[in-house]
This record gives sequence, structure tokens and C-alpha cells, in this order.
Amino acid sequence: MEEINTDKLREHSRAIRWGATYAIGSIGAGHIGGCLSVAELLAVLYFHVMNIDPLNPRMEGRDRLIMSKGHAGPALYAALAERGYFDKNLLGTLNSLGTTLPSHADMNKTPGIDMTAGSLGQGFSCAVGVAIGSKLKKDGACIYAVIGDGESQEGQIWEAAMYAAHMKLDNLIAFTDNNKLQIDGFTDRINSLGDICAKWESFGWYTDRVDGHDPAAIIEAIKRAKEVTGRPSMIILDTIKGKGVAFVEQAATANHNMKLTKEQTAQALEELSL
Repeated sequence: MEEINTDKLREHSRAIRWGATYAIGSIGAGHIGGCLSVAELLAVLYFHVMNIDPLNPRMEGRDRLIMSKGHAGPALYAALAERGYFDKNLLGTLNSLGTTLPSHADMNKTPGIDMTAGSLGQGFSCAVGVAIGSKLKKDGACIYAVIGDGESQEGQIWEAAMYAAHMKLDNLIAFTDNNKLQIDGFTDRINSLGDICAKWESFGWYTDRVDGHDPAAIIEAIKRAKEVTGRPSMIILDTIKGKGVAFVEQAATANHNMKLTKEQTAQALEELSL
């Protein structure tokens, strides 16, 4: 990895938040909370870590990112647009008729999308399959996956986790967006994950935990994960749902799928432009 430029990565994070908010605001509602909480991770992956080429989105041997928490699609689109996969103006067409940017990502419609988003848990299983395929091809790719803390209540997550450890997938690095909120309330009140690090370790994974809004900490965690052999890695990111826009953060449990008026969108974009 190249030298860390945290100022530049924070600027990319801000741009990703701006793009995701602009996209969601264009249709008046969307999953803004969980989009804003993963901005630093996406900035780190797309602008510092991943071996990718926006001019050749299907490049053989490229690293891949699978967004299993599919409701964060607008944040992923914002990252791809910022990285140059397509024109940023397309963000304003989110989920509109004929768009190439459906609310949940579709690999057959959008350049740079490595896996179509399905029901919660499915993307993570796909990431395990892609990692197995990469091992078989010996293409040297690293497969990254993002899951939510609420999504981690899905049984499919733990079936995939068990098999990934069984297959010794040390080319798979996953992240839990641990923003502690889900659609029905606080994760700990709905169905607590308990000691989440201990859970993943008990499933045979290397586990780390860092501040999900600190680009340097995320990069160092990825470096440590890349040194692990013989097992997959899970990095728990402690984040804030709605990070970067004050009224969205304050909405707490109401920001999972939130309405945005034109006035609120303008306010949020102004805040993110400062």
C-alpha cells in the first residue's frame, strides 16, 4: 500500500457522503443512515487499498467489494462515481425509470458493481463463493465484503462464516458496519450480538476492531488482516449511523429509511460542503 494521506481520504469520505445524500435527496427518501456510516471504509478501499481499474471494471484478478448490506447502495454508487467509474451526474437518477443506478446494486446495470445485492445475508454468502473462485483461479485477488450489525442476525451470515473458515479463505476480508442501529431500533435491544469479536473468533475467523471513521485505523487493520494466513478476517468498524449530517445522526432509529425534503437535502449538502 502507498503512503497514507488521511486528509485526502477524509475528503473522499466527505465526497461520498455528499454524493449519497444527493442521490437519496433526488428521490426524497432512502437508507441514508447506513450509507453515511460506511463512507470512510469506501474511501479507504477505493482510493487506497483495492487493485482496480475504473477503465476496465471487469479486469481479471481485480480485488472485489461485495456490499451485502445492500441498502447502502447509494454510498457505493457515490464511491464509484468519485473513483471515475461513471459520471457523477448519474447519482441524481437513483431508482428512477431506466436508470443504471437501482436503489440496491445490480452488477448487470452498473459499472464497478461486483455482486448484485439480494436479501440480507446473501451478499456475504456470495463473497465466500467469490473468494473460493479466486483461490481456484489463483488470480491473487482480495475479496472484501461489508455486512451490517442488524444483518448479522441473519442465520445465513453464520452459515457462510462457518464455511469460509472451513475453506481457510485468507483472501477474504469482511467488515461489520457496527453502527448499533437497525430498522426497528437499537441492535442490542432487538437481538444483541453480544461479544461480536468473540463470536467471529469462535467461528474460526481472525478478528479486529477499530474506529470506522478513522481512515488510518482502517488501513492498519487491513494490513494486519492481510498478514493472516489460513483463515478469513473480520474487522468490526464502530461507526455512527448518519455520520456527518447532524439532523440525520440525531434521528437515530428513524434514519434507517428516512424521508428527505428538498429543504433538508439542501441543508445536508451544505453541511457536507463545509
